Amino acid sequence: MGRRPTIADLAREAGVSVATVDRVLNGRHRVREETARRVYEAASEIGYHAAALIHQRITADLPKMDFAFLLQKEAQPFYQAFGKALQEAAGATTGVRVNAHVEYVKSQTPVEVAERLEALGQRAQAVAATSLDHHTVTQAVSALKASGKPVFSLLSDFAQGVRESYVGLNNLKVGRTAAWLISRTAPKVGKVAVFVGSHRWHGHELRETGFRSYFREFAPQFEILETLVNLETRQVTYEATLNLLDRYPDIVGFYVAGGGMEGAIAALRDEPPDPLPSVVVNELTQDSAAALQEHLIVAAIATPLPTLCRTLLDHMASAVRDGPSETPGQLFLTPALHVPESL
Repeated sequence: MGRRPTIADLAREAGVSVATVDRVLNGRHRVREETARRVYEAASEIGYHAAALIHQRITADLPKMDFAFLLQKEAQPFYQAFGKALQEAAGATTGVRVNAHVEYVKSQTPVEVAERLEALGQRAQAVAATSLDHHTVTQAVSALKASGKPVFSLLSDFAQGVRESYVGLNNLKVGRTAAWLISRTAPKVGKVAVFVGSHRWHGHELRETGFRSYFREFAPQFEILETLVNLETRQVTYEATLNLLDRYPDIVGFYVAGGGMEGAIAALRDEPPDPLPSVVVNELTQDSAAALQEHLIVAAIATPLPTLCRTLLDHMASAVRDGPSETPGQLFLTPALHVPESL
């Protein structure tokens, strides 16, 4: 069993004196928030037994804000990582003590999303969500806005003109990036396809638009097949991929623009065509990382979750503190591109 970290270990890890750590622990004298937070981060890193106490000390005098987050499918590794990143960002936010409440929808119906948004608005000062774009959801966002509760759209935009801001990737550019990758890595010129979760997902629509526009502009020699809807589920994507490979044995590439990539990867692994088509997916998870290392797919275009969460919380705090912006905006983050040799 390893030695229990001491106060001297903590001081060394944080780059401060033992006396400074003592002041943070006991609250005898005021310590700059930046220094105290550095001590807390070091305590968490080395497993110091009083890390929770340090966090309590450095946040005791800060204003408290309650934020709520509504994400999609809790069973999907990406959304599990998203929820964890939100909690970590809440703990690291400076200048305010954030209570982050994360929930997941059980379905993707507009009615459920609207009901959950309304319920979360009753317990939080600001709400952020991943949601399909539908008038029922827009009505719920409008009601929250009228009650002084700003709503932020994440990953895929919704309620444009009503929500406070969109935070995520530029999905049109993501689709064009996927097309560029496939056009450069496909085994030959031929047929390509794109999967979307639903035409109600604004982000998926933009990715499909970008995908098609790139091929139309720069690689018209490729033939783009009819868009496939996979409902963002593993099984539907698995069966649709096998069907796609069977119907078009000469297919040279496809892009999974939303969720369900695990099904496409499983299909390629179970019945690999020769040559393999050039396949691009979104997000880096255990499944997509393994597929990259096996060279089943050529790239994963990923959302930088830590950056997104930190940026989102800062904007939510600003909206609560200073009031809503006059013009709803959008904040585009730079995607992370992962290829087999980058892992």
